Amino acid sequence: MGTVLDSHFLALTAIVTVGYQSLFFLITALLRFDKVTDFAGTTNFVILAILTLLLKGAWHFRQIVLSLLVVIWGLRLGLFLLMRILQWGEDHRLDEMRNNLTKLTVFWILQALWVWTVSLPITIVNASERNPSLKPQDVIGWIMWSIGIVIEATADQQKLMFKNSPANRGKWCNTGLWKISRHPNYFGEILLWWGIFVSSTPVLKGAEFLVLFGPVFLTFLLLFLSGIPLLEASANRRFGTLEEYKIYRKRTSPLIPLPSALYERLPVWFKASFLLEIPLYRRGVHDDGLLN
Repeated sequence: MGTVLDSHFLALTAIVTVGYQSLFFLITALLRFDKVTDFAGTTNFVILAILTLLLKGAWHFRQIVLSLLVVIWGLRLGLFLLMRILQWGEDHRLDEMRNNLTKLTVFWILQALWVWTVSLPITIVNASERNPSLKPQDVIGWIMWSIGIVIEATADQQKLMFKNSPANRGKWCNTGLWKISRHPNYFGEILLWWGIFVSSTPVLKGAEFLVLFGPVFLTFLLLFLSGIPLLEASANRRFGTLEEYKIYRKRTSPLIPLPSALYERLPVWFKASFLLEIPLYRRGVHDDGLLN
């Protein structure tokens, strides 16, 4: 992607990612043990960030900061998800895949692509010889990352506390950030990875800007493939006939946190066009009136 060094780093990170994800895929497929799925994905990011930083050995300030941000995100989310799945016992996103090898294989291929492509900005920054002085993009990107991880971590903790309460057994989470977004954790994750990309741009030149594909792919994956669609479908199957749940959907933005009173009053065309209130997220819900 511009230099021989970049190409070597890209090839190395691809090999490491495929090998690491293949190991956990075999564990999942052979042992029917899917509790390590998210841990395998998030820790792979940590491995790539540390590996590329150590191999280059330049230790530029920007490289250290971005690598540290990725490590913090990966370790926090990876350990949180591992502890949560061990406590809860199952991942409803994988309900349709556990006994379907084809679907399971596609899921793990997508996870490997997710890790490798989303890591592209940090891979190229760590591989680069360039070390420009700090730019506004650096600060903007770090702020985006900071806001994103606070939102993601807060939403994760709020949902965990909600689910752990016996009084909420069999209910969907609608407290804290979940009152103003049906998926605030995904909003935080998308924001922080776009922040990583923005803060990498002072180093990028020419074709290296193709690392934009990383945050774009992450956004596409969470919005249209393995993120929100799977969780919405699962929730709709469980709660889709309940009037309270239909009201919650009408009043709550799918992704971008917005006050319920404001969101409910927005025109249907605006919600569908700009706030992702799309038919893909309505499977299992009948007569909710969102697209009438």
